[in-house]
Amino acid sequence: VQLQASGGGLVQAGDSLRLSCVASGRTISSYLMAWFRQAPGKEREFVAAVPWTATSPFYTDSVKGRFAISRDNAKNTVYLRMNSLKPEDTAVYFCATDTKRNRPLYSVSAYYYWGVGTLVTVSS
Repeated sequence: VQLQASGGGLVQAGDSLRLSCVASGRTISSYLMAWFRQAPGKEREFVAAVPWTATSPFYTDSVKGRFAISRDNAKNTVYLRMNSLKPEDTAVYFCATDTKRNRPLYSVSAYYYWGVGTLVTVSS
């Protein structure tokens, strides 16, 4: 599976962005999809995930109420809508899929496939 994230950019605090991640090489319709991010000098962290059913997405606390993850299985694509962006949201955002058994879904080690990230920079 190849994953390609896009949609990042430079925005001001309070603005919105929508990230996209397109999968190729395999249909993702039966896989959980996730977004992670990595800020400069920090470890990669979980942001959000959506099961293959597209029901019950879950988020890290710092983005709840501001970010929304969704998927379009027909397009083999997952999205991350980011509203009310803050400078602390500045990071490279990565999508990931195909989870390993017995690994917590918020863990980097839980995923087999990672996309090339897209940079989001939020200025104050």
